Amino acid sequence: MNKLAGRPDDKAGAMLTGLAPLVSSNTAILILGSFPGARSIARQQYYAHPQNHFWKILQGIWPACPLPADADDGYAKRGAWLLDRGLGLWDVYAACRREGSLDTAIRDAIVNDIASLELPRLAAIAHNGGESFRHSRHTSQLGVPVYKLPSTSPANASWSFQRKLDAWREVFVRHGIA
Repeated sequence: MNKLAGRPDDKAGAMLTGLAPLVSSNTAILILGSFPGARSIARQQYYAHPQNHFWKILQGIWPACPLPADADDGYAKRGAWLLDRGLGLWDVYAACRREGSLDTAIRDAIVNDIASLELPRLAAIAHNGGESFRHSRHTSQLGVPVYKLPSTSPANASWSFQRKLDAWREVFVRHGIA
């Protein structure tokens, strides 16, 4: 559950806690977002906003393997689906203050210890958007290629869905998992 701290009159909002990593010993590409949006925190699910392109992009990369529907235990099945493809998810920030869901509103961020993850097959790190990629100097120290991918957020309207899909697919193909 979320740990809420701070004063209600705090202009940057209460301290929010992010989600646990979704990884396995087979994770080859770790996808790093910045921090979960308000809906993702409320539902305790990565990329829970229906207008976020994240899950649609993954479905576009693997069209022959349908994603489980987002109902009942659908999120757990989506997580297993993602892990089965050698992907993992986490965010660069463990906690922060933020009103709303925009990265530009993040304040007092606490960075996750990404190096602490035990990922023996890690072949690459893919940053989902610019805010996440700001931490690439740290993730590049893990000794694997690091990529900046276009944000799947609905706020990234300057990129079409197809352009986002093509950029994401290119990284996965490069590492032999698509």
